[in-house]
Amino acid sequence: MHAVIRTFTGSGANELFDLLEKRKSEVDDLMRSINGFVTYLLVRTDNGGSSITVCQDKSGTDESTRKAKEWIATNASHIPASGLAVSEGRVIVHLAPREAPADSIPLTTVS
Repeated sequence: MHAVIRTFTGSGANELFDLLEKRKSEVDDLMRSINGFVTYLLVRTDNGGSSITVCQDKSGTDESTRKAKEWIATNASHIPASGLAVSEGRVIVHLAPREAPADSIPLTTVS
């Protein structure tokens, strides 16, 4: 598996994450359309946030980076998000719950 982490900080980063949160169903559809998609996380921080995409291979994360860039250009070009850092690499440990408790909340409904 391969992962890419896109971290936005600085001017406009909080506004960008407000928009991403508001339009999370679009983001969901976009990321799930990627070949080899495994998982996607959007994490808000005090000064912006990060997106983490995991795919079966690097071609999937490359596609996710391209699609994310296109989505931002189309939907958030009015937001001056200036501080973008991108890191990527091979996933060396991937943990998942052994078994979900009966009373657990599916991740797609967490807000």
